[in-house]
Amino acid sequence: MTKIDTVTVALTGASGLPYGLRLIECLLRAGKRVWVMYSQAAQVVAKQEMNLTLPSRPEGFQQWLQERYQAADGQLAVFGREAWFAPPASGSNPADAMVICPCSMGTLAAVAHGMSDNLIERAADVMLKEQRKLVLVPREAPLSVIHLENMLKLARLGVCILPPSPGFYTHPQTIDDMVDFVVARILDQLAVPHQLLPRWGESHHAGE
Repeated sequence: MTKIDTVTVALTGASGLPYGLRLIECLLRAGKRVWVMYSQAAQVVAKQEMNLTLPSRPEGFQQWLQERYQAADGQLAVFGREAWFAPPASGSNPADAMVICPCSMGTLAAVAHGMSDNLIERAADVMLKEQRKLVLVPREAPLSVIHLENMLKLARLGVCILPPSPGFYTHPQTIDDMVDFVVARILDQLAVPHQLLPRWGESHHAGE
């Protein structure tokens, strides 16, 4: 796998915003450069799920993330949905990988059909055409045939479809433990080292 130094993280309006924010935190702590994009619906979800009021302007959200996670200068950038001159919008300067977490079914459908109506969709389209790593974390239940067909279409193009399905064999004690389980799987896809949870067989045995 190509070494990943820059990761685009997009937050959309599906349930599961704690996954996305924790992922941003872990990537920054791992020394990666992180480009962040977020939809208006993600702001609604943040208030509903985490009682967080995310700044509506990209500059404000960037400062909020910078202070919250102590990002180094130049390590973090936040782009608005219409920032067509942002680096992720062009194949001449793409990130090494992109994660849409959480990924709404609307965004997933747009990516599957090559839509580029906003920067999130365009950045994902760039990942596909440049054959870079793209990870989608879709949260919906149950799944319709349309959802499944869109996922299959993307999987055949090499996209990693990673539903946020925490396992219980690690004996999670808190919601944070369950969030970390999913984020660990995302980091594994990006080949980013972490210590969020033990590897299988390191501290327990199957059947215990």
